[in-house]
Amino acid sequence: MEGVGSTAEHDERYRAITAKDTRFDGQFVTAVRSTRIYCRPSCPARTPKPENVTFYATSAAAHEAGYRACKRCLPEAAPGSPAWNLRGDAAARAMRLIAAGVVEQEGVPGLARRLGYSPRHLTRMLTTELGAGPLALARAHRAHTARMLLVGTDMPISEVAFSAGFSSIRQCNETIREVFEMTPGELRAKRRALARGTHVTTDDSDTVTQGTIDLLLPHRAPIDTAGLFAWMAARALPGVESATATSFSRHLRMSGGPAHVEIRQTPSGQLRLRAKVTRLADLTPLVATARRLFDLDADPGAVDDALSAHPELAPFVAAVPGIRVPGTADPHEMLIRAMVGQQITVAAARTALTALAEQLGERTADGGLLFPTMTAIAEHGAEVLRGPAARSRAIIGAAAALADGSLTLTVGDDAVAQRAALLAMPGIGPWTADYVRMRVIGDPDVFLPGDVAVRAGAAASGLPADPASLTAWAARTAPWRSYLTAHLWRAVPARPPRRSARPAPKENP
Repeated sequence: MEGVGSTAEHDERYRAITAKDTRFDGQFVTAVRSTRIYCRPSCPARTPKPENVTFYATSAAAHEAGYRACKRCLPEAAPGSPAWNLRGDAAARAMRLIAAGVVEQEGVPGLARRLGYSPRHLTRMLTTELGAGPLALARAHRAHTARMLLVGTDMPISEVAFSAGFSSIRQCNETIREVFEMTPGELRAKRRALARGTHVTTDDSDTVTQGTIDLLLPHRAPIDTAGLFAWMAARALPGVESATATSFSRHLRMSGGPAHVEIRQTPSGQLRLRAKVTRLADLTPLVATARRLFDLDADPGAVDDALSAHPELAPFVAAVPGIRVPGTADPHEMLIRAMVGQQITVAAARTALTALAEQLGERTADGGLLFPTMTAIAEHGAEVLRGPAARSRAIIGAAAALADGSLTLTVGDDAVAQRAALLAMPGIGPWTADYVRMRVIGDPDVFLPGDVAVRAGAAASGLPADPASLTAWAARTAPWRSYLTAHLWRAVPARPPRRSARPAPKENP
């Protein structure tokens, strides 16, 4: 792959680097033939001549082409590309799975198996599409994580290596030298020298205290953190999760054992992650989980520009710039939560899920609570679940299918295939399948016309409230209909206190 081949696309990206536009950081890298380095689009260095520039979709592709990372702008520190959620092809699915640590856990054969290809065909396809094969893409991801930990913590280099997913300290050292043309110690010393010279800590000056890793989570501005934390707070399950106006934390299972993660907003507006893991190798997929949970790789500029072009939506975009669509910490858990929440209020779903977690979940060493395994729900859910018998049977059946592998649900699923598999399960309809797709895959173009809250928000926004007309109107906002859905949820008028115990309409759990 020679990078961007279209003259129009090359010119557009060249204009972006000329303007030092931070909105494009993470979406591509700029390789400069005269210096043999690659940079993020906003690099403050002098803009190279257009004939000396090649654009690559990934830093791995630039590295495979013989370039090294810029020491000034550190392109690996940019937020991830929103393309991997916007696109639904095999390359995008592979990138999501690589970020989740699948190559480290299952190797290239495991990644290929999940995508339905042979390892050889997958390598050929990714090299053609992205300029690098799965091993090179995974190595670039490990290098990014190692840089983040070296610059951002005081972890010993040996721990950095295994936290980043390297199989040995030597492999980590060699990769860091090859990608950044610096040793791990030099990368760390550069950060410390900068901090001493300015007498303040840098954006990346994070800490490790008593086994807890504290890191900055880069993202594109603006971001509706108030809405994200409020969403989490309304759905937090006591013991499993905790949320305030500026933080969210939870216990979750990782492949190496229980972990605890907290995302919080600092007074300066940064988002930071504090994590404690059982096994250091779980840190990289945990960071990826946190980024998906808060939709941190979104492109808010593109979303806001597209939605605000419609007069009906412009006031809502102006009031809530940078809206995000929350993801999930665990795909299997998300399906159970969605099924429990069908046809009941958020509060009622929270009550039912709290009982499920308390009775079937597992306690961690620090007193936290893990959401029940699918095996536990399949075997004992009938003893805990309340409500219609058909719904309980459907939830137990879905948990059993996830437990025995007859139903798969991952961040790397093909959207169409995932929806079809879910709809084939008893008790799962279009609303649940689409809602899960929105939250698990991060698909930016999901619309939920059957959601009562969406219709109420549409009516408040002056849009048609009946599902057919609303669906037709929403089509003009593609490929950002998930964000339209989020705005309509926010637009729902405050509900007056209930005077009766009539059944509540469906809401988004």
